[in-house]
Amino acid sequence: MYKFAQGVALVILSLALTACSSSPKEDEFTQKASPDQLYTQARTSMELGNYSKAVRSLEALDSRYPFGPHKTQVQLDLIYAYYKMDDAASGIANIDRFLRLNPTHPNIDYVHYMRGLTNMQADNYLFHDLMNIDRTDRDPKNAQDAFKDFDRLIKSYPNSKYAADAQHRMQFLKNRLAQYSIRVAEYYIKMNAWSAAAIRAQTVMEKFPGTPATERALEIMSEAYEELGQEKLQEHIKMVMRANFPNNKMLTN
Repeated sequence: MYKFAQGVALVILSLALTACSSSPKEDEFTQKASPDQLYTQARTSMELGNYSKAVRSLEALDSRYPFGPHKTQVQLDLIYAYYKMDDAASGIANIDRFLRLNPTHPNIDYVHYMRGLTNMQADNYLFHDLMNIDRTDRDPKNAQDAFKDFDRLIKSYPNSKYAADAQHRMQFLKNRLAQYSIRVAEYYIKMNAWSAAAIRAQTVMEKFPGTPATERALEIMSEAYEELGQEKLQEHIKMVMRANFPNNKMLTN
């Protein structure tokens, strides 16, 4: 109960901080400031961690001076600021606009990397993290998109300084997506849809080999083939289990 109250308090505090509107003085400054003054204010706000204020300055720059001296950097800063604010929708919208308008920009690998980070962030749920709740059964679309983003980065820009971190994050995402497939397969088992359970577990073996979910996938396939009367397929699965997971409890029964 204490952890729940603590989590709620943190969320309420976060919402209160990010919901603060601009003051009249700030609005007046924004309306009268030059592009350099606005950008200086935005950078100062970002360095102080006040990303909501930074976004207001950057958006003012982007709308009032779309062809100004800081136009490209403003868009890159907006992408980062939205990420720090956990505003995935605005972040993705700005990323896609940047990719469309600046396909040959020298920092284009960074933008692809930020797209992966933003989608990965959108896959997380604050309350679940605070309460240590496992929700790997949630819709994996954002995780799938993040995986594609990092994969595109690595294939298109293998020498990028972000490639190594992207590779590491892809492994985490593989584990997450594999676990989602396991949850779906287990649901099919509850519904006695054994053929569907076996097919879903097989996707883990094909798409996410080497993940921690592999052993459970083999267990589901073995159980499903037994229920379906597919003795040869079940024996093949058990042979794979003996080679890779010799201490599995299914092999001792």
